[in-house]
Amino acid sequence: MTNPSPAISLIFPGQGSQAVGMGMALAEAYPAAKAVFDEVDEALGEKLSSLIADGPAEDLTLTANTQPALMAVSMAAFCVLQEEGLAIAAITSMAGHSLGEYAAYCAAGAISLSDTAKLLRLRGEAMQAAVPVGEGAMAAIIGLDLDQMTAVLGDTGAELANDNSPGQVVISGAKAAVEAACAAAKAAGAKRALLLPVSAPFHSTLMAPAQEKLAAALAETDIIAPAVPIFSNVLAAPVTDPDEIRRTLTEQVTGRVRWTESVGAMADAGTEIFVEVGAGKVLTGLVKRIAKGTTAFRVGSPDDLAAYRDAVAS
Repeated sequence: MTNPSPAISLIFPGQGSQAVGMGMALAEAYPAAKAVFDEVDEALGEKLSSLIADGPAEDLTLTANTQPALMAVSMAAFCVLQEEGLAIAAITSMAGHSLGEYAAYCAAGAISLSDTAKLLRLRGEAMQAAVPVGEGAMAAIIGLDLDQMTAVLGDTGAELANDNSPGQVVISGAKAAVEAACAAAKAAGAKRALLLPVSAPFHSTLMAPAQEKLAAALAETDIIAPAVPIFSNVLAAPVTDPDEIRRTLTEQVTGRVRWTESVGAMADAGTEIFVEVGAGKVLTGLVKRIAKGTTAFRVGSPDDLAAYRDAVAS
């Protein structure tokens, strides 16, 4: 009798994982990866792939570019996994961190690659336009848990944006409010309170204008049920219904990314292996802190792919 295959969940990274040159080794080695970049270029009517390959970094980090770029790299890696027979049959669920949730729905067949690229370009532009540069801020608080940080926020006006892992929370809001919350967090015993190099206060109520624009775009986007359940950022629970997908992706713009709960829920549902698909290794590190009985891999380069293939084959 053969041993049953381990339950695998794919996870897709969000903003902050970008780097000039990301995904290019995959595109050079695998036609399936290059085809993804070509399709995204065509959908957007520009050579985003050239910006990903060559920079400059300051243009790549503009949120209207970063969001579709990171998704393109994730989908390039996913398509290579498919071509190599490593997805999607063994996958039991998926999730993505903030914009990464769009890559999850795309990988699971709920939204086309072209529509996903267009949605993320609109999402990035709308988020940047919602608050003038310099008026909003985000900060990572290290050393306080969610409940402690909730108490610290008090009447500062700052909001919880991401619950990334035990002891790592991100806050968002008006710049003065975030700075006040950082000072309060340090006074409450936080090890660090670091302002993040972002251009807008994502996942806060200040993003309401962007939420309205995205809701209108999602209403006109063809969405079908995904091939596997997607654990929603705002629910930390699986979603498969197209109308629920539209609603939760809309709420995600101003809502909190419940990443700790999402990963924990996937582990509780039986996930044994998490695979971060795309650029960087941020989520791999978070999984190791959240779900310690599981194994985490990343697949963003040919070397990563070879290591993952060897591991799952053994």
